[in-house]
Amino acid sequence: MVKGRITVTNQSGLHLRPAAVLSKTAVGLKSNIKLICGERLINPKSILNLINGGIAKGTEIEIICIGETEEADLKVLLDAIAGGLGERLEESHK
Repeated sequence: MVKGRITVTNQSGLHLRPAAVLSKTAVGLKSNIKLICGERLINPKSILNLINGGIAKGTEIEIICIGETEEADLKVLLDAIAGGLGERLEESHK
């Protein structure tokens, strides 16, 4: 089992489009994956669970991966979230 923490930086959080990208990414991985957001335990392989999780911008989530490819799978998920899940991340204003 491996764990990682990351803060969601998408302007609107994990709404439909980034949730779909994250879910599709998770489905393609072999590990058993769970997201922990506050008190909620979310299965990221389900887009509905992600959307219903109400994960807003600035929310820190923990990702848990269990399985033969857990370390690689955790890296894929952390990189995907850090990269904005297909959305351009808002640049800081000067």
